Amino acid sequence: MARMNLLESKITQRIARKRALTVFLREDFADLGGYDQVGRVLRGLAVKGKVIRIGYGLYAKAKTSTLSGQLIPKKPLPSLAQEALKRLGRETAPSSLETEYNAGRTTQVPTGRMIAGKGRIRRKIGYNGNYVSYEPITK
Repeated sequence: MARMNLLESKITQRIARKRALTVFLREDFADLGGYDQVGRVLRGLAVKGKVIRIGYGLYAKAKTSTLSGQLIPKKPLPSLAQEALKRLGRETAPSSLETEYNAGRTTQVPTGRMIAGKGRIRRKIGYNGNYVSYEPITK
């Protein structure tokens, strides 16, 4: 159990040091321990409210909502999804809905939960029943 606490403290310190990053992959901690060990520690940190799981092997820094008191990510879901896809090596762009709105061709405000991506993206990124949808990049 002491080994688990040591690994947990190392992972917690690494998360705190990375101020520019909000999304973490399980592979970011591969040098600290085995695949299963790191997964157990990250699940434990999610239970404690330090991080929130947003996808398979994807975790984000968390905070408590001042409105509802629930655990939420520090950044909005579209920003998290774009950061996660960038970390996974996928190219993203604004969706056609955002492009139409920004060009003034529609007054329908996009929710931001639609992201255009290059190639096929099958990852489910989200939390608490809210997920991001994908569309192919049109150019």
